[in-house]
Amino acid sequence: MKQFSIPARYRSPFIADIKKQRKEADKLKKDYSPTTLDLGTLQIKLARHFGFCYGVENAIEIAFETIAQNQGKRIYLLSEMIHNPIVNEDLLASGLQFLMDTKGNMLIPFEDLKADDIVIIPAFGTTLAIEEKLRAIGIQIEKYNTTCPFVEKVWNRAEQIAQKGYSIVVHGKPTHEETRATFSHSDVHAPTLVINDMEEAIILGEYMKGQRDYQDFDTHFKDRYSPHFNPEKDLEKIGVVNQTTMLATDTQAIADYLKQVITDKNGLEPDKVSAFFADTRDTLCYATNDNQTAVRALLEEEADLAIVIGGRNSSNSSHLVELCEEKLPTYFIQSEADILSATAIRGYNWRTHEEYVQENFLPQKDQVRILMTSGASCPDAIVEAVISKLTELVSGAKSLTES
Repeated sequence: MKQFSIPARYRSPFIADIKKQRKEADKLKKDYSPTTLDLGTLQIKLARHFGFCYGVENAIEIAFETIAQNQGKRIYLLSEMIHNPIVNEDLLASGLQFLMDTKGNMLIPFEDLKADDIVIIPAFGTTLAIEEKLRAIGIQIEKYNTTCPFVEKVWNRAEQIAQKGYSIVVHGKPTHEETRATFSHSDVHAPTLVINDMEEAIILGEYMKGQRDYQDFDTHFKDRYSPHFNPEKDLEKIGVVNQTTMLATDTQAIADYLKQVITDKNGLEPDKVSAFFADTRDTLCYATNDNQTAVRALLEEEADLAIVIGGRNSSNSSHLVELCEEKLPTYFIQSEADILSATAIRGYNWRTHEEYVQENFLPQKDQVRILMTSGASCPDAIVEAVISKLTELVSGAKSLTES
């Protein structure tokens, strides 16, 4: 896989060495067991896969190269490059400005842009409408487009099945930048609908089975389907694609459920289902899948608590938290700064979007056992910093240089 040039401050020789050893010992990525860091009174189990993915490193490389090569020019980010506050703060400190917030609200009007300005498209991609606005101004977006190739893979797959007459169901968070972009790129080819979770998939299934009146469709899916979407007609043949940072198992469960609805509704034999339901399993992001599978293997280990490191608005990080919370007290933090002391940690509730401080988060015992992972937009240097902070706070723990 390509080696990217990213700022050294995001890298960690310590973590890089761990990843290198695991990769050399498991080239086919069949071993998802965690790496154990035995630090005396502190034991940390690191997930087999975590941290920067291909798309994130690619975006960071393009962004910093753009800054270095265009001194004196006005450089804008369409919205957050990735969902990590430290990386975004570094970019802003370099003189970049955001045009929009993560919800798509304008911070700087398009009317203020000039043809020789540079606008960087984030890793999530953007909508066709925004691309057209930028081109109309004369801005060249192709050279500074950091859209993740695995997001583009979803768009391409949606186009392929649309050409065969299937409508598209997008599993994603409706307001997320990537979902908005995927909807736009799909909608131009086929009737498209966004659903958030299995609960909404079940409601959709009830419409498809005739158990709900289509006149009420807008009650559940307002502003989340194509302008000329006809649910009675456009749900006869469908394919499911996803926002790449969603739980892969959730996307597959939704796809399996809707496939069964179509099978039962039409009384289809297994070999006839493909005429009504497109298989899109190949659109699931490898990094998202690896990180989530690694966390499931991590959770097989005995531990006192789990720590997930990532930006608060990082979708893929929040899903890792969701998995860990099923078994252990879990703390979602952004960096070592959230570990306030040996007794207090500042966490973030991804469901309520509220910050809190948990006292006595470390158990009083001979050896504290912690499971740890990080999101796809979290630099390895932050993971190392969190581990180092814990070694300083857990009495009797070895430092990383002693381990």
